[in-house]
Amino acid sequence: MEWNADFYEDKHGFVADYGKDLLSHVPDNPGQAILDLGCGTGALTQELLAKSAHVVGADASPDMVRKARMLHPDIDFRVVDACRMPWSNRFDVVFSNAVFHWISDQKALLENIFRVLKPQGRLVCEFGAVRNIHRIQQAFQSSLSRQKRHHENPFYFPTVEEYRKLVEQAGLHPELVMDYDRPTPLKDGENGLRNWVRQFFASDLSPLPGAGRIRILEEMESALRDELWDGTQWVADYRRIRVIAVK
Repeated sequence: MEWNADFYEDKHGFVADYGKDLLSHVPDNPGQAILDLGCGTGALTQELLAKSAHVVGADASPDMVRKARMLHPDIDFRVVDACRMPWSNRFDVVFSNAVFHWISDQKALLENIFRVLKPQGRLVCEFGAVRNIHRIQQAFQSSLSRQKRHHENPFYFPTVEEYRKLVEQAGLHPELVMDYDRPTPLKDGENGLRNWVRQFFASDLSPLPGAGRIRILEEMESALRDELWDGTQWVADYRRIRVIAVK
């Protein structure tokens, strides 16, 4: 996935906005070390400074890290692969919002998190649960298929039972694993759904000619309008899984 950090910051600020509730699970301790894993443009990394002065933001996207450094020059941001992190016993908290569903190798991810956490360290994360954006994906696949193309699902959306087992297998002790519906309004009125698709399904759209891309967006809007358009904005069919676990 190639990220356009400027477009993301402008049109998808809801990702960080919804992540603010997750911050309540991070203890207030000025001396603790916190890793914001998959920090994006750094909005929640900045919020984490209220919990501790020792915060590192890490993201696999150089463009996201570039933007984060520009917006928050006093924070330590690094380009890091979540499955190949360079630390051991380094952090008291690993925090992550809306990231894990992009990572296919969950075993490597959780083993890395276990390694970078100090003893009694805490994982606080939230990401897409089973059936997250189910209707959006259905509409996108249907429209792509009419152009003789197939949508390769880039996401990992687990059940509670599945993810609890993975967390335990990595050596972490889950305190909370829950899922819930979170209908999510998209910015920019009529253009909200188009903006979302252009960002998160960019790899499927980019090979298509301009007319083909426009056709897909129009067909999706037509297919989803009765369910996801509330009269003033598009409301994406998000479902989330929240995990709190201790080493």
